[in-house]
Amino acid sequence: MIDDLDKSLEQLLRSELPPSLVAQVAITFATPGDQFPPASVALPAVDLFLYDVRENRDLRSNEWQLERRSDGTAQKSRPAVRVDCSYLITAWPSASSTTPAQDEHHLLGEVLKALLRHATLPAAVLQGALAGLEPPLPTTSLQPGRLQSLAEFWQALGGRAKAAVHYTVTVGVEPLKPVEAGAPVIDKRLRLRLGVTS
Repeated sequence: MIDDLDKSLEQLLRSELPPSLVAQVAITFATPGDQFPPASVALPAVDLFLYDVRENRDLRSNEWQLERRSDGTAQKSRPAVRVDCSYLITAWPSASSTTPAQDEHHLLGEVLKALLRHATLPAAVLQGALAGLEPPLPTTSLQPGRLQSLAEFWQALGGRAKAAVHYTVTVGVEPLKPVEAGAPVIDKRLRLRLGVTS
């Protein structure tokens, strides 16, 4: 499921970034540490590093959902567990750039505009198990990230601090399969006998 989210985000950026950027920019999900970029990634690049996955307890529900079928049977299922997947998005200019800071900021700005166009991930970009998933997948940008200290984060990775965008997508995870609920009770018949006394 997380790999499908990665593919969906890559598709979103490829469909929303200017074509001139899409043609020359790699999109990666590697750790942005001192060994970045990995040998498989050519610069310039946009890196979406998944750094936190946790349940969104504000969206938790314990109510069973009932789905009635046309044959009169039904199945019930627990609501999906809503999970926040938080990414730290960075831009990496070409190693041959003569204006690396400006190129980095331009690329990060274009990515930010692409992400801010959508409060939920568009259905057209959803890949794999996420395609057709309900409810829609809400996104959050420009909010404080789940990192306690960004400076400590960069230090732990052995890299230099750089501009980054926090981006969170909330996905529904269904850990349990639906359960057959049987045919619903539609009506009841009651027989009452009234006793006659003389």
